[in-house]
Amino acid sequence: MSGAGARTVAPGRLYRDLAPDMRERDRRLRVMALEDDGRARCTVEHDLGGSAGRTTRIQVTALATPHRFALLEDGNQLAADPRYPRLLAALAAVHGPAATPRDYARAALAALGPAPEEK
Repeated sequence: MSGAGARTVAPGRLYRDLAPDMRERDRRLRVMALEDDGRARCTVEHDLGGSAGRTTRIQVTALATPHRFALLEDGNQLAADPRYPRLLAALAAVHGPAATPRDYARAALAALGPAPEEK
């Protein structure tokens, strides 16, 4: 998608939702795929409202509009890794106000397993 004031939307890009009700939640969406119906399938990577780890569909035209969604990351290497959805789901399971860095580390280790040299 491109046009006046718009930008191209592509898989792998990370956006922050700028809707008034989402600003405080700091909701961030990673585009996983573009669908034939004009929507993008996105994974919620961060949301203080509790929906991290879920999948949602957003209109491509909305994602392409800078005043509706801020582009935070333009790479797709992370999202292309087949372990990424497993890791995101594990982190989303422990995400919450009481979660500690140790909780996130344990979840990541459980999802990904030990490093190859540790096996």
